[in-house]
Amino acid sequence: MWNDRYDRPDYLFGTAPAVFLTEQAEWLRPGLRALAVADGEGRNSVYMAGQGLDVVAFDAAEVGLDKARRLAAARGVTVDFRLSDIESWDWDAAPYDLVVAIFIQFADPALRARIFEGMTRALAPGGVLLLHGYRPEQVDYGTGGPPLRENMYTEEMLRVAFADLEILRLESYDREVQEGEGHSGMSALIDLVARKPAS
Repeated sequence: MWNDRYDRPDYLFGTAPAVFLTEQAEWLRPGLRALAVADGEGRNSVYMAGQGLDVVAFDAAEVGLDKARRLAAARGVTVDFRLSDIESWDWDAAPYDLVVAIFIQFADPALRARIFEGMTRALAPGGVLLLHGYRPEQVDYGTGGPPLRENMYTEEMLRVAFADLEILRLESYDREVQEGEGHSGMSALIDLVARKPAS
């Protein structure tokens, strides 16, 4: 499905990073090792590489990764792009200072729980998770994401899922989003910034 969605001359979600990511500049420090989860056409991983981070990005869509490589080349940055579906990704292969997951709302609740557990394991001690997505109200807006309320996030869900992390920011809000054709219009958003204990 994602190969079909990305098979177009332009970028489905644009080439600019998610506004959420640009707002987290304090965490995007040169030399940090970052993992971009299900990064699609590469807009977020390429941006982080441009900030001097050492970035690994994976996605299940070869078409998306091909476009991501072209974007990285056009921006003059290097990203370690890897082809993998999210269920096959080895979360324990390496520790990351940052794990970044933006609009990964293709996952039903059971898969989402495994993804959240994996992302927590992938964080190095003291590492930070940057998670950005939609709340259930997004289905009413219809401006991005699947029409499935159960795939969306709530504050309570995230508090429970990431109870082992120190929550630095958890915020729900509505905002106009213009991130390519895929995310366009007023949106019901939620942000989580959380840190793994250092010991």
